[in-house]
Amino acid sequence: MMRELYKKTKQLFPLGDLTEQRHDLVFVSIPHPFLSSLLRHLRDKEGFSHLVLLTAVDWLERGEFQLTYLLCNRSKAWDMGVRVVLPREGATMESIHTLWPTAATYQRELKEMFGIDFPGSPGVNDDFILEGWDDIPPYRRDFDTLKFAEARFTQRPGRESLDPAQHMAKHHSDGS
Repeated sequence: MMRELYKKTKQLFPLGDLTEQRHDLVFVSIPHPFLSSLLRHLRDKEGFSHLVLLTAVDWLERGEFQLTYLLCNRSKAWDMGVRVVLPREGATMESIHTLWPTAATYQRELKEMFGIDFPGSPGVNDDFILEGWDDIPPYRRDFDTLKFAEARFTQRPGRESLDPAQHMAKHHSDGS
């Protein structure tokens, strides 16, 4: 059934290959200029009325971000992930908050955590979680968590770092 939808939709849009995760969950990719039109079509013509989530993957080695828009057709119990790739440098994507108002929250999070901009999305430039953040976005793979923590936080007396394997072996061998 999902294959038929894919074939029909591929006649209208330049879709990439179909990836079937399960009989009721598929993924397709599309060049970013066609994303909004495809999402509108899936919502208005194919019954994918619910935006389940919007997430990103940082492909640092390739210099790209991959956005995945997961949509649900509740009447058929189908889920479709639509993937789009953006250049990592100056990453910008059209906002879809006019299609699904809840997208504004996801877009705001992706702006703060990855640095992907969604111009015109409500509140996209407002602090979301990281009030006063002044470093590179923390979900980018080139963000050095250890370096950040060492520069910002002092070691407290009585704290020590233990190798988990050695710690567990010691406690297992002495019966504690």
